[in-house]
Amino acid sequence: MWEEANNCGQVNKETNRWDQTVKEKTITETRHRFQSPDQVVKDLGRVSYLADNSIGSAVYLADRLSKPVLVEGPAGTGKTQLAKSVAEVLGARLIRLQCYEGLDESKAIYEWNYKKQLLRIQAQNVAGDQELSTPDSQGGTKSTWNELEDDIFSEEFLLTRPLLEAISAQDPVVLLIDEVDRVEIETEALLLEVLSDYQVSIPELGTVTANQVPLVFLTSNNTRELSEALKRRCLFLYIDYPELEREKEIVRVRVPGISDRLCDEIGRVVRTLRTMELKKHPSVSETLDWARSLVLAGIQSVDETTAQGSLNLLLKYKSDIDKAQKELSLVDKS
Repeated sequence: MWEEANNCGQVNKETNRWDQTVKEKTITETRHRFQSPDQVVKDLGRVSYLADNSIGSAVYLADRLSKPVLVEGPAGTGKTQLAKSVAEVLGARLIRLQCYEGLDESKAIYEWNYKKQLLRIQAQNVAGDQELSTPDSQGGTKSTWNELEDDIFSEEFLLTRPLLEAISAQDPVVLLIDEVDRVEIETEALLLEVLSDYQVSIPELGTVTANQVPLVFLTSNNTRELSEALKRRCLFLYIDYPELEREKEIVRVRVPGISDRLCDEIGRVVRTLRTMELKKHPSVSETLDWARSLVLAGIQSVDETTAQGSLNLLLKYKSDIDKAQKELSLVDKS
């Protein structure tokens, strides 16, 4: 929903009050997506995402309170997949902003289509108008510079990026802001208006308020401390490595055709590796990759040779592989 700005590029007080009314009306009319935390867990299970009570409660409260969820935890524990699975459950479109160092407003929110604006100005000149910097002294109807400026700074010349696209979407969406800890602290400030008010301010146009309140998930591998301002606007969820039995259940659900014996052995090897002092412990996604590879190879049981020969699927540093090979050899002999 677009509101016109005044000539100075700022929205007047009346517009601000109207924006607030629209925003409150939008939030009030948002249909609740889940009826209980148990329903969240059950629905996610239908799309092969095994959620616990804490995940169910966080998603349910995010829906009811219209607040984003900040999901922290080690890499590969299902944080990104949670947002994907929620979108699948709801039949909603997933809009993803992949964060990285150097991300700015033009890639996260919006930017003007400068090439198209230039073409519009050139087309105006070709049409034979008078100089754009001066009004028509004869009182004619030809476009002046101010009129052309209003034209080229309109929605037609705006390139929407993930945040603005999610805010202005007419269809149901889930917004995923992935690996938010990779951006600089200054870039976090760009997210605050979206996370708190579900709106985007564009100086040349005014304020874009949400047609609907999307479910928003931010993920972080906790490589740096996020700002208090960002955390204050979010619900918090921590997803750690799962316990042995739960990880075995995840493998059973996500890897068709795996035997209970192989599933148990995979879980125990991975659990042993996570007790070691390694640069990077195997994630759940890497456990699944290993399980799928063993099933494809027709392996029914994990012995020392199998484990040591396929550690490169679980560990990504040579020093970790060398250490794990020695430790697993000692464990097997004992």
